[in-house]
Amino acid sequence: WYQRRVRETVKVSYSNPVRQSLFNFDDCGKPKAETAAARIKQINPSAESRGVDLSIPMPGHPVSKLEEEKVKENITLLEDLIDSADVVYLLTDTRESRWLPTLMTSAKHKICINSALGFDTYLVMRHGVKDESEVLEAPQIGASTISGSQLGCYFCNDVVAPGDSTKDRTLDQMCTVTRPGNAFVAASLAVELMVSVLQHPLKGQAPATLDLNDEKQDSCLGRVPHQIRGFLAHFSSVQPASHAFNKCTACCMESSQDTEKTKWSSCWRYLTRLIIWKKYPVWLRC
Repeated sequence: WYQRRVRETVKVSYSNPVRQSLFNFDDCGKPKAETAAARIKQINPSAESRGVDLSIPMPGHPVSKLEEEKVKENITLLEDLIDSADVVYLLTDTRESRWLPTLMTSAKHKICINSALGFDTYLVMRHGVKDESEVLEAPQIGASTISGSQLGCYFCNDVVAPGDSTKDRTLDQMCTVTRPGNAFVAASLAVELMVSVLQHPLKGQAPATLDLNDEKQDSCLGRVPHQIRGFLAHFSSVQPASHAFNKCTACCMESSQDTEKTKWSSCWRYLTRLIIWKKYPVWLRC
């Protein structure tokens, strides 16, 4: 599938070449986007790629007074990137680094595809695209279909609010320690999920069904699942679907409406509480 614009924000690490096909050992330490852009242009000369130097503000990671202006610039830059995108992929290394982009994409009704890796497991999911005119319904026990505007995000099933997940985390709990083929499988499914969403008449609000025999909700390419969870240990996958949580710290209407009333850089006081005071997202859920 042809994606004309590709953007990345980090550098090539030594664990990347064995699991990311655009890089080799000599690329380690180079900006990922610039390196990937050159390789992509070798495949498709008309492709566009731009590297962005951006540090995403994260809950549980304190920001000093000296860093506040830089963080504000990063929030503005992140907002501009999301505004200009048709689809946003969340592929960062920690849960908390996905929180602010999730909050923004939810508020701006953008299609968001999330992919995460374990050692021999992977998750590929799409976030629900909210409809402001639609009231979030209580989950119905036994329902086989969930409306696309009622689908949950990456944080909807969390029992704790996002915080510093890098503290006291062992090596085997880091996403860089993974079976090499795991990344390729997850990446392929993430792209195919995006294409299936875009080919559906309802786009991001395409419903997800648990009934394998129900073809009424399909796009022209077939099913449009909410989640794909894979297990390389026994080479299997499942396609669960979960309902949005009305007190989610990332995608609930209260969070997104409060922050979308004005430009995000102008919401500094609000975002300061969310990012620096790590207990504030917990308060949002109560």
